[in-house]
Amino acid sequence: MNNFKEVAVVSKKPGKRAVKADQLRRALFAAAATVVGKCGYEGASVAAITKLAGVANGTFYNYFETRQKLFDLLLPYVGEQLLAYIRSRVHEESGVELERQRIVAYFEFFRSNPGFLRILNEAEVFAPRAFKQHVNGFARLYERSLKRQLARGELGPYEESEIEAIVYILMGARSYLTMLGRAKSRRGKSDIDKVLIGAYMKLMGYGLFSKK
Repeated sequence: MNNFKEVAVVSKKPGKRAVKADQLRRALFAAAATVVGKCGYEGASVAAITKLAGVANGTFYNYFETRQKLFDLLLPYVGEQLLAYIRSRVHEESGVELERQRIVAYFEFFRSNPGFLRILNEAEVFAPRAFKQHVNGFARLYERSLKRQLARGELGPYEESEIEAIVYILMGARSYLTMLGRAKSRRGKSDIDKVLIGAYMKLMGYGLFSKK
């Protein structure tokens, strides 16, 4: 089983009791991400989650009223881990290089957390509010970033009103590319990420970021 890998997030130093509570909550989220990633939401029992987290079943209900309450928070939680990882891997670059860093970081996160795609895709049915929150939040951040790049003259001849549509096109590309990458890697093509990212970046270079 591939365990979900958390990204460290820097915060103010809390007290010992708060630290322990936060650690337990994170352990339950990480276990849930791993179990849902392997078994799906429907097959992710509280018993399986608590066993992987190394806690008693009763501990689960100290943090979540029901299994569904956890599901409603899971995708936004994992989404924050994804964003934190991307931020840690993206440096102060501009133009098409910034987009390259984004997509490389996305693929790196996916390879370390292969269950992410199932968590995302099944959430639309099993945790629709979480799905909407994740998609809308991710899109808003991406849109703001691209609008800043547009204002700096780093994109092609696009209107600001078109950026939202472009964001959803790029988000869709990420999802389907990771699906393709997973299928290809299972057939032994270990260099597939390089090929997919290369194709994506050519599309960006001759399309979105082209000035011609």
